[in-house]
Amino acid sequence: MNHIIKTPRLTLVGAGPGDPDLISVKGIKSLADADAVLYDALANEELLQYAPSRAIKIFVGKRVGMHSAQQQEINKLIVKYAFSHGHVVRLKGGDPFVFGRGFEEIEHARSHGITTSVIPGITSVLAVPASQQIPLTHRNVSESFWVLTGTTKNHDISRDLELAAKSSATMVILMGMHKLSEIMERIGKHRHKNTPVAIVQNGSLPDEKLGVGTVSTIFEIIRGKGIGSPAVIIVGEIVKSARPEEFRSIIRNSVSI
Repeated sequence: MNHIIKTPRLTLVGAGPGDPDLISVKGIKSLADADAVLYDALANEELLQYAPSRAIKIFVGKRVGMHSAQQQEINKLIVKYAFSHGHVVRLKGGDPFVFGRGFEEIEHARSHGITTSVIPGITSVLAVPASQQIPLTHRNVSESFWVLTGTTKNHDISRDLELAAKSSATMVILMGMHKLSEIMERIGKHRHKNTPVAIVQNGSLPDEKLGVGTVSTIFEIIRGKGIGSPAVIIVGEIVKSARPEEFRSIIRNSVSI
């Protein structure tokens, strides 16, 4: 019997923000050619239907409060299945190169002689605010935006947060819900306490939730609405421009203006 020897290779595929329709056509084609799929918690499992039935599918998601594979384990699995099966598709939520540790996986695979490629995804940085019709830039309101992680690999708040807060740019913060109170406190040192804030949980999905408030009120507002992770935090005057009614209501009802 002849055995086909497959070249070990890795493709990082961005799954988009959650809605399975927001993956690229090229991403779907890559899944259709997969011999093994390693997928994250933020990659919609509906996308696995595009992979062949013969392909193995392994969940390697990482979320707070649940057992998940560590990055070193994921790196080892990529190498293992590339050599044992052939084409490994690493399906990652959003875009693999925006706080997705995608380049670490690329580097590890390359160090073992594995061919690599990347198919970008729609990052939640852009897609989630857009799902609520909140632009990140708008003439006369915001000329730029910062994208920040809420916590670093050492579980600290990024030093860039205060640099961003000192600017007039829109701030988009990922992975910040577990330090939300501290993040708002630090932003409040450089921006007015009535600076608008929007938080979107499960952006682009049917159970999407929105909370609108200010730097001083948003923590209590999202607690009252039961909004948690995964969520995108948007800070800046652009929120007031996009959501004027919600923002005026928050200011009227606020006990601390």
